[in-house]
Amino acid sequence: MAAVIKTVNLTKRYGTLVALANLNLEIQEGDCFGFIGPNGAGKTTTMKILATLLQPTWGEARVCDYVVGYQSRMIRPLIGYVPDYFGAYEDMLVQEYLEFFAAAYNINGTDRDKVVADVLELTDLAYKRDAPVDGLSRGMKQRLSIARTLLHDPKVLLLDEPAGNLDPRARIELRELLKTLRNMGKTIIISSHILPELQDMCNTVGIIERGELIYSGPWTELIKKVRTGTVLQVGVASHAEQAAALLSQEPAVAHASIVNGYIELNLQDGVTDFSFVPAKLVAANYRVTMLKEEEVNLETAFMRMTKGIVQ
Repeated sequence: MAAVIKTVNLTKRYGTLVALANLNLEIQEGDCFGFIGPNGAGKTTTMKILATLLQPTWGEARVCDYVVGYQSRMIRPLIGYVPDYFGAYEDMLVQEYLEFFAAAYNINGTDRDKVVADVLELTDLAYKRDAPVDGLSRGMKQRLSIARTLLHDPKVLLLDEPAGNLDPRARIELRELLKTLRNMGKTIIISSHILPELQDMCNTVGIIERGELIYSGPWTELIKKVRTGTVLQVGVASHAEQAAALLSQEPAVAHASIVNGYIELNLQDGVTDFSFVPAKLVAANYRVTMLKEEEVNLETAFMRMTKGIVQ
């Protein structure tokens, strides 16, 4: 499968500030790539370079094998960019807004009518075609932004914090729309702070901190990488400290401690059978109220991989 996005030692400096440092990234055709990092990490800078809105200081960025800067005119028809703010033209009606941008892409006549109708239907905004743009909710404005980027049927979508400040229902609707677009074969790069949703939408992720890419690949591999062994959370009705001390004597237990009123057990490497835990407690007359394995998800992986340092 061909790399739709590729960067080689991509670097962007603003005086002494290094916004991106030798970013080497590959995103394959059809990927939904979640770009993760704290504010100021370099996500938006990367997006703007790929959208041909910024020139790198050095290094190379390619979109569909065209080089940003040298072949930007060839790249722009292939991408759809949604920044983290809505923009202007709020005095228009929804249909007028889309017709304006369709005309900018030289889509005219009956073709324009069809394309506008199609993207309104796809983004579930057809019933709002005659509504003023400035009267739309934040979620609807975000969907309208995506509708605008789909008018010319781009291969690549660059979405910078599209779920920011959306209510839960709007986030769910946006997530379903992005799944539909991926099923249509679009390659999607999406930055977000809402990591559980990225895990649900994306097949690959990249973690960036202080302008440096510290991981890129399937999120499933990232979780395997940060998993340090089996960790259990155990609840007992009373005397948790004594129960923790009892369990700490087991050879399979590396460490036992009390966290938020529960016993947290770190098992020795390679130990996956923890049936001895409730057996030991019940035999010692403890009442077990909870036993669960710690879930390692994308959010946990992000916290373990990063240090929380920004520029």
